[in-house]
Amino acid sequence: MSTDAELQFEALLVHLKETRGFDFTGYKRSSLVRRVERRMSQVNVSGYGDYLDYLQVHPGEFEALFNTILINVTGFFRDPDTWEFLTTDVLPRLLSTHDGTLRVWSAGCASGEEPYTLALLAADHLDRAGRGDGLARLTIDATDIDHASLDRARAACYRSEGLTELPDDLAGPYFETAGTERRVIDRVRRRVRVHQLDLSREAPLRIDYDLILCRNVVIYFDRYMQERLFQIFVDSLVPGGYLVLGKVETLFGPARDRLSLVDPRERVYRRPL
Repeated sequence: MSTDAELQFEALLVHLKETRGFDFTGYKRSSLVRRVERRMSQVNVSGYGDYLDYLQVHPGEFEALFNTILINVTGFFRDPDTWEFLTTDVLPRLLSTHDGTLRVWSAGCASGEEPYTLALLAADHLDRAGRGDGLARLTIDATDIDHASLDRARAACYRSEGLTELPDDLAGPYFETAGTERRVIDRVRRRVRVHQLDLSREAPLRIDYDLILCRNVVIYFDRYMQERLFQIFVDSLVPGGYLVLGKVETLFGPARDRLSLVDPRERVYRRPL
């Protein structure tokens, strides 16, 4: 990228921050450039300066650009092996030993499939054990930066084809018909609280989580921001709390010395008691 192009790209980032409040400076530059250029190609604009002009004339383009940058890819029961480990090891341990409110953070929740998957699994575990009332002790904070994704998460309505990865014993009893879609039942839906939060610059909602899920999110940030986020996650866990990352993500920096690796394949870590 030439010096002139770099200056135009920086001007574009400044415009996004000042006019829309989105600060992408902590994102990996190569990935950010690639995604911006993808949108530029789709609207037939060749230069960053011209694209900035295009954004000013076409306000609707902001949403398309943000969706391209953020890539809100998610799904129920995504990475089944990870959920299997959580179902057989982590959740039973937390649900059986915790006598107060069980607090979970789904960081980068996109349209909500991840936090609702966890709520479904907790409900199923407790219902099978005859302790269904215990679900009221579960609170899941689901956070993301994208308005449209958060609206979908709050609605908790999904197309039937989006539930195909869920086991039948979860897809059946914990969803209800909502027009042409399927909605998470109220008892489970109320365990998930949806909030807007920018991981790159805002503090977490609390610092006493028993479990934090942040899968396939930090890979989009540069190394400095990754180390900062890992530190935030550790500081936000209670002793004995768990951190789950995506399978392609690696914990590094000072945070690595503060957590114990529970399962290397599923990227599950635990803060020592």
